[in-house]
Amino acid sequence: MNFMANWSDPRSGVAGFGNATTARGEAFDAGLRRYMLSVYNYMASGVLLTGIVALLFASSGLAYQVLAGPGILKYVIMFAPLAFVMVLSFGINRLSTATAQTLYWVYAAVMGLSLSSIFLVYTGTSIAQTFFATAAAFAGLSLWGYTTKKDLSGFGTFLIMGVVGLLVASLINLFLRSSAMDLVISFVGVLLFAGLTAYDTQKIKSIYAHVAGTDMMGKSVVMGALNLYLDFINMFLFLLRFMGGSRD
Repeated sequence: MNFMANWSDPRSGVAGFGNATTARGEAFDAGLRRYMLSVYNYMASGVLLTGIVALLFASSGLAYQVLAGPGILKYVIMFAPLAFVMVLSFGINRLSTATAQTLYWVYAAVMGLSLSSIFLVYTGTSIAQTFFATAAAFAGLSLWGYTTKKDLSGFGTFLIMGVVGLLVASLINLFLRSSAMDLVISFVGVLLFAGLTAYDTQKIKSIYAHVAGTDMMGKSVVMGALNLYLDFINMFLFLLRFMGGSRD
């Protein structure tokens, strides 16, 4: 009787609609958390692989022989990571998810060969201290980028232009060899990649709504991890110029 009396009451339908909306929202949030966790796992695993390869290559003595000696191999090691980034960035739509994942892992390993040179310049203690300082800063900045309600998309163009300017300034300083300019470049580099960490995190989060349930989701995880990996590694390298203790 109560059901028959209330069949036309709009509130009876609203409750169901509200429950359905809440369920969809909860499912979306759960999917987003799994997506972001996958991105962070890939990113952290890539950094770990890079660190292990760099340490082993430097400890073996091969890093000094290859990177400090004559021959073309050192230039291959130096520029190979850039080639992998270019392939992943511009060819991701044509790559399968498995291929993109494989390229990411190979890139992280090759990057380890390239970064092994830091063990020839800085003490292990200062490298470890800088790594943990970078990890703490990265975690805080990425968390802020994930949780903030502020739209950071407007900063994207400014930050990318800043990185381009930073590369130009670094190339110029290769010839000038100015210690003051190197200090400024390092300081600006830390700030730029700190900003990119928050910006990229928010961008990766926003992309989930477009790739959820599609074939692009796996590749989006890889590209998101690659962006955060680059932010972390670059912030670490620029910070190392301040915190790194020389072996000399």
